Amino acid sequence: MQFEVFTLLPEVFPSYLDTSILKRARERGLIQVNVHNIRDYTHDKHHTTDDAPYGGGGGMVMKPEPVFEAVESVLGLAPPPSTPETDSNVPVILLTPQGRVFNQSIAKELSQYQKIALLCGRYEGIDERIRQNLVTDEISIGDYVLTGGELPALILIDAVSRLLPDVLGDPTGAEDDSHAMGLLEYPHYTRPPEFRGAKVPEVLLSGDHSKIEKWRRQQALERTYRKRPDMLERAELSKEDRKFVEGLKSNVK
Repeated sequence: MQFEVFTLLPEVFPSYLDTSILKRARERGLIQVNVHNIRDYTHDKHHTTDDAPYGGGGGMVMKPEPVFEAVESVLGLAPPPSTPETDSNVPVILLTPQGRVFNQSIAKELSQYQKIALLCGRYEGIDERIRQNLVTDEISIGDYVLTGGELPALILIDAVSRLLPDVLGDPTGAEDDSHAMGLLEYPHYTRPPEFRGAKVPEVLLSGDHSKIEKWRRQQALERTYRKRPDMLERAELSKEDRKFVEGLKSNVK
């Protein structure tokens, strides 16, 4: 999968992309992350990418010209007066607090594309013509405001990449993650079997995989019920799951 990132701060990305799972995925050719400096698409000696907003107000606004030129050049889109033939298979995503809130479902949706473009905003915001005539999707990572779209872009790259085949060492590793199955993930244990008086649950040492699977499912249900009961309303639950949750409710004093 290919990520085309458009930013005013390209130096933000290497330190994270050159580490751990994403580094190995890039080295193996499973993902490709191309980071483009929007300033490279300016034509004045100061490489100006922002200007004061019409109508007054605080802050600066990202200018449309370099952003359009950067995205159109990299994605091979024809600028006006030609009729641009936008490739619907390459979404141009603006990272913005105004977008739809990112979640595991959206990550899975985006993982189906071969290429996506990520536009990182800065300053007070972007010229509205970018949003209206270039961007095809808008994504927020939460109901708060950051100084730019670089961190959200990295979060999106990470979340989407780990859903791709062979990126994780465990081929089914992403399936049991919190939110991936509609529930929070069950607890994990490793050696030693006892640490400072706290023991690993006996069922995990039993070797009985059916009992382990049932325990993990119930632990996921209980953890979700305790921490994120709202998720249970949307989760696909079996009759046995619902019976277990009802038992949890009846035990609440």
